[in-house]
Amino acid sequence: MGEGLTLMGEGLLEERGMPSELHHGITSLRRAAGEAGQLSEAHTHTTVSEAIELVSPPPRLRLLGEFRLELGTEAVELCRNGQRLLALMGLRGRVSRTVLAGTLWPDVTEEHARGSLRTALWKLPRGEPPLIGCRGDSLWVAPVLRVDVHTLTRTALGVVQGCGPPLHARPPLGVLTGEDLLPGWDEDWVLAERERLRQLRLHALDALAESLIRQGRPALAMEAAWASVRAEPLRESAHRAVLSAHLAEGNVSEAVRHYHAFCRLLNEELGVEPSPRLARMLPERLPVRVTSRGPGRPARMGRVIAAPTRFHGSSCTPRCPRSPGS
Repeated sequence: MGEGLTLMGEGLLEERGMPSELHHGITSLRRAAGEAGQLSEAHTHTTVSEAIELVSPPPRLRLLGEFRLELGTEAVELCRNGQRLLALMGLRGRVSRTVLAGTLWPDVTEEHARGSLRTALWKLPRGEPPLIGCRGDSLWVAPVLRVDVHTLTRTALGVVQGCGPPLHARPPLGVLTGEDLLPGWDEDWVLAERERLRQLRLHALDALAESLIRQGRPALAMEAAWASVRAEPLRESAHRAVLSAHLAEGNVSEAVRHYHAFCRLLNEELGVEPSPRLARMLPERLPVRVTSRGPGRPARMGRVIAAPTRFHGSSCTPRCPRSPGS
């Protein structure tokens, strides 16, 4: 049975000897669709892959955060080399034995590395289909294995390529603000992939913020912008998104305050100033306010003074200004 096979009647199920629980699940789906009037009986199709996933969840490999392999509803414990092997295969999809062994065991001879690879492969959980397929010198991940990194990559690339959330749809903030790749793992191949995903996330958050601003949803845009700021406080494009969100709501004083706070941060940390592009986002003339000078004295015009914002560590949370004399 392949993913392209569709079920047109119960006879096909019986012929293939499908398990009773799967048979029941598919039949229920078809009946529900027919009762809802969404599809006619002649056009009620349910793919085998969708039905199987409802009854028996596909194996899942979680690499964002702590390593976790799930088979069905159970987490499976693997030895360290098994984790490293599945993690690298999950990231790359298809790798030759030579490259895989050399990447995972770079400090030993090729013969020793290949022996370690064979042992790690032998210790992987057995199932049908196997998690890792092999033919000759080539190894690949079974298509049925769901890897969370691929979900992040597809979502982030979709946002960066201009396929942001439709109007009124919920933005994918949860996917874009998750944990880093395998925290605590310090091997070269992990560090390189972790940085690639970090940069992709940051670009996606910046692009998502701008997309939400264009849709007239500045509050959600601010969430995306601040998520980018928290991930990298010195990244100017993230602060540019914050300014855009403030200005989209007409909060000029908030934008000015944030700009000056970022100027101080860059000066303190790097000894540099923001680019002219960031400064050009602010209005050339700041609003003025009328301030009273007491009874019998004429009022005077004064510029709005923006309260300072400070970025503290990775949280970058604005701090309320202290009142004079406190």
